[in-house]
Amino acid sequence: MKEQLTESKSIYLQISEMIETDILRGILLEEEQVPSTNELARLYTINPATAGKGVNLLVEEGILYKKRGIGMFVAAGAREAILKKRRKSFEETHLAPLLREAESLGITREELIAMIREK
Repeated sequence: MKEQLTESKSIYLQISEMIETDILRGILLEEEQVPSTNELARLYTINPATAGKGVNLLVEEGILYKKRGIGMFVAAGAREAILKKRRKSFEETHLAPLLREAESLGITREELIAMIREK
């Protein structure tokens, strides 16, 4: 889980996305403990509060849950929830604009599907 942080978006969002990606890749499994906020802070040389904000975002979404006195764990169904969220985001950020542009260029859906299949 040692990816590079960038300045393209907030660090806490990048932390939450990295944890999500590790869940999607099977690096973190359901009911498995995730690194603590202090571990994340040391790993990325960031403030523990920033790491905590990223982890808490996932708790709010039901991706992680806290076992009091032990730490944070991956919730049951987390992978499916992340897939659903990311597919919706993909549709909104990539597919919808693509369809609008194709329509403005007079490209039919069939032509668009043919173009995608060629790639």
